[in-house]
Amino acid sequence: MSDRDAAFAEYFAARSDAMRGTAYLLCGDWHRAEDLVQATFTKLYLAWQRIARHEALDAYTRQTLVRTFVSELRRGWFRKERVSDTTADSAAVVSGSSEDRLVLLEALAKIAPRQRAVLVLRYWEDLSVEETASALNCSTGTVKSQAARGLQTLRGLITGPTQDSYQFQEKAR
Repeated sequence: MSDRDAAFAEYFAARSDAMRGTAYLLCGDWHRAEDLVQATFTKLYLAWQRIARHEALDAYTRQTLVRTFVSELRRGWFRKERVSDTTADSAAVVSGSSEDRLVLLEALAKIAPRQRAVLVLRYWEDLSVEETASALNCSTGTVKSQAARGLQTLRGLITGPTQDSYQFQEKAR
């Protein structure tokens, strides 16, 4: 194994799970997330020798992941999928209330893809407005407006049991 392959294998082992989580938040499907990560790391491997700044590798990989996601939306990824009887998913590590997480993931899946990408990058990946704009290849104003609209939509979708139970707890005190 060459030094190039060893370095890439080491980076893949260290970062693929985190990228898979980000991909899942973008698309809402573990199988698609796996495909997105695979496509992203394939592109990364092909560009590995040309990447001069390995300290900025996470940002480059995240940007490639988001662009692959947006690109597949344009192409119609569903035409490439084939149904299978086997599943390769393992259980995800869950923190916090599972009910809240399910409500959040369900609401996130209903948000427009561009807004979802902004929300995931800004609030899950904790990127700045500028870093998010760079990853999505858009202006900072677009990131701010998409984030505001996405959060507004998300708040509108997360109503009912979660908010009602919170209000009930407040009244009970």
